[in-house]
Amino acid sequence: MSLLIQLKDEMKNAMRAKDKLRLGVIRMALSAVKQAEIDNNTEATDDNIIAILTKMVKQRKESIKMFNDGGREELAAKEAEEVEALTYFLPQPLTTAEIDQLISNAITETGAASMADMGKVMAMLKPLMQGRADMGAVSGQIRSALN
Repeated sequence: MSLLIQLKDEMKNAMRAKDKLRLGVIRMALSAVKQAEIDNNTEATDDNIIAILTKMVKQRKESIKMFNDGGREELAAKEAEEVEALTYFLPQPLTTAEIDQLISNAITETGAASMADMGKVMAMLKPLMQGRADMGAVSGQIRSALN
């Protein structure tokens, strides 16, 4: 089942259940997907939707940190609930062992030997890990492996 169809079905379920928070989050996600379709003049694919949802989760996690630093726990709790609703639609995260294995395979396949080859490794890993791992952390692991 397409991720777009799944989002729309879950929106209907949230309406029936009168779950306002979940309904709002799903509507926000669908709106972001529609905006990306208009901006890029393309049809939404599962990969595009995963990228959008990942970006939304990352924004909310940053907001949670700022709200907690500012002493606004009620807003941080609301953002945490939104993160939970969004992560339902993302693929299962990769384990540390799986990430390490994918990195070593990518380095071997691309023949990367130095930091100059990091772009090749990242280009190979991004489609495999999108939405399943923090690409910033993966970048750091690649750097340490290449040094």
